[in-house]
Amino acid sequence: MENFARLLKESWALVEGDRERLSDYFYARLFLLDPDLRKLFPVQMRGQGDRILDAIVAAIQAVGDPESFDEYLRALGRDHRKYHVTADNYATMGVALLDALRTAGGDGWNLEYDQAWRDAYAAITEKMQAGAAADENPPFWHAEVLTHQRYGPDTAVLTVRALQHPLLYRAGQYVSIEVPRYHPRVWRTYSVANAPNDDNILEFHVRTPGAGWVSGALVRRVRPGDLLRIAAPMGGMTLDRSSERDVLCVAGGVGLAPVKALVEELTTYNRTRWVHVFYGARHADDLYALAGLQELVAVHPWLSVTPACSADPEFDGEQGDISDVVTRYGPWTSHDCFVSGSAGMVRATLRALAADQVPPQHVRYDTFGSL
Repeated sequence: MENFARLLKESWALVEGDRERLSDYFYARLFLLDPDLRKLFPVQMRGQGDRILDAIVAAIQAVGDPESFDEYLRALGRDHRKYHVTADNYATMGVALLDALRTAGGDGWNLEYDQAWRDAYAAITEKMQAGAAADENPPFWHAEVLTHQRYGPDTAVLTVRALQHPLLYRAGQYVSIEVPRYHPRVWRTYSVANAPNDDNILEFHVRTPGAGWVSGALVRRVRPGDLLRIAAPMGGMTLDRSSERDVLCVAGGVGLAPVKALVEELTTYNRTRWVHVFYGARHADDLYALAGLQELVAVHPWLSVTPACSADPEFDGEQGDISDVVTRYGPWTSHDCFVSGSAGMVRATLRALAADQVPPQHVRYDTFGSL
């Protein structure tokens, strides 16, 4: 297994610097092999390649941890039911992927790399299809938007109710969302911002600093009464109820969403664990959910919330990047740590926790992409 993992990571390092060419060749080859597959993808393909490659990278990074590898791929298979992917489709994608890797790898590609990827893809698709076959839920849920609240020009908090079937998830997990009215067949992942409840209602925090398709629609165009599609829950940033360690949560921007869900779950049973939430943004106006967190602090004495701003000298609180602020309050070596935010923020926080010698097995995070 060690040599297998080494070959995969070594060969990926050979091609990852030219991701755009790799994804372009992959899709060109895929649609040449089976033109009918084109209808599974959005009309505009920009950004779609990165999501496929990110999933591949996540699988490679987990290959050395069989339990995580199996859990991730089974969840990915359940999630891909929304695309109606068949066994034949998986086989065709495998041929296209190997062709793309060989092309991107050029003279540096060798037979050992080729065989490692063949074996890896076979294992990946076997586990994904097993996860899909074992799932008795629908491929996706229809959901009605109930409320929609704007916070500034680029952030919104919305609640939706899953229709027809219960949508079972755990606090800290994320789902894929499609806005079929505006961008059919385009999906993007968002953390659920509330703990599970009997009303089948889910809350999402969405930010769109640019012209993001799904995020832009969710922030600027979606209104109560609109219908969304939501795919199967994924992610392992969940609470271990058997743990007696205190809890550290570090959130940046709308990365607060899963942290809020975790805190809500803790309010239903926690009596003995101290919970420390660090909530960072650039400006005070971006701390859109601070008032709600402070209301929870007033009710639960085991909870503390420390806000911080990195670019607002007028803010009456902690100054600096949230990853730096956290280290001022440590050490956190005896805590269960949860980190959520942009990839850059998560990277910086993981480095800070590692420098403080926090055991890696005590740290959980999801970034929906490679770090």
